[in-house]
Amino acid sequence: MAGVMIVEDDAALRELLKDSLEKRKYTVITAADGREALAKFRPSVVDLVITDLLMPEEDGLMVIMKIREIKPSTRMIAISGGGKAGPGSYLMMASKLGADHIISKPFLPSELVQKVKELLG
Repeated sequence: MAGVMIVEDDAALRELLKDSLEKRKYTVITAADGREALAKFRPSVVDLVITDLLMPEEDGLMVIMKIREIKPSTRMIAISGGGKAGPGSYLMMASKLGADHIISKPFLPSELVQKVKELLG
């Protein structure tokens, strides 16, 4: 089954998404921020990255740009609540930088799982 990396600084949401994807037999790697994600990213294992955009250390926009350099075929989903400014501008930037799909928080885990299925075929 395909490999998915979840990059999310909210531990509870990270675990919820991990459980939702593992139930559907995806191999899941998690990271709490962009720096950890880039250290753990393995092109041979990860087919899709789900990344929050606003995180400490490296943000999600940097994750998208760097992973696009390492393995351009990696599918990407950007998620964001957007902080004080709201999610719109961050998600638009993520889309322009190469995110295949954007999702505004809050969202249902089933919505995300459906998008993962669509993007990975």
